[in-house]
Amino acid sequence: MTADVIEQTRAYLERDGWALLRGFRTDMNGFSDLTAQLCTTITFDPAREYSEKNTQKVDAGLGPIGLHIENGNTPICPDIVAFYCTRAAFEGSQTTICDGRAVFERFDAAQKARWGQKMRVKRNLPEALWKRYLANEHPAISRPEEVTEEHIQQFKAAIPGQDFTLRDDGSIDYELTVSPVRPSALANGQAFANAILGPSHNYEPPHYTLEDGSTVTPDEIEALRELAESCTVEINWQDGDIAVIDNTRVMHGRRAIKDADRELFIGMGRV
Repeated sequence: MTADVIEQTRAYLERDGWALLRGFRTDMNGFSDLTAQLCTTITFDPAREYSEKNTQKVDAGLGPIGLHIENGNTPICPDIVAFYCTRAAFEGSQTTICDGRAVFERFDAAQKARWGQKMRVKRNLPEALWKRYLANEHPAISRPEEVTEEHIQQFKAAIPGQDFTLRDDGSIDYELTVSPVRPSALANGQAFANAILGPSHNYEPPHYTLEDGSTVTPDEIEALRELAESCTVEINWQDGDIAVIDNTRVMHGRRAIKDADRELFIGMGRV
């Protein structure tokens, strides 16, 4: 991608929260380079298969995927997420895009007060997954087998709001404090941008508790899902498309896959 295209993409991210790049000739190396130009630090999902140096393959079953920000329940959430469609589905599997700023603007005063609270996320993480994540994010190590208790404590101290209990099987009971409503890393404004409505395809479903001690209920989640759907548009993928998303403002998901013969890759990181 040329410098002009990168600059236009950044402008769309600031204005709309996302951009669709269509009609450009690229490949996996080009997509990997694009991710590197948009992000100063690359991050990964430890449950995904790796492809190029900066990218991973998207594989989350065939069912619909709820709206979420990528890695929204991790201590280091990416600012930018990019998707590259090498082979589009003939039918279904549209990516859904929801501007969390528009959702927040439709909240009444009570909703803004409730979701403006901090939120505690709790779940168990298998040893293989949390060690892969830590090996990628800790600056002193690069492989899961290098992880020690000292690295865990250093990472915990570096990023406030985390806590964990190590189990005998090597897994951890993990807790993290996040903000359901957050400012964008790329533009002004507040957005309802989180993973409350999202999937747990490769992880145990989390338990959400708000700062006032109340639990986020299934009925609340369904009401939020209905509101978010009114602010949602779809990407009908074509071969070679790239979508770039402000992951601190815009949530994404997916309609059910009817044609499994499709390929989608993801690259993400911090600005």
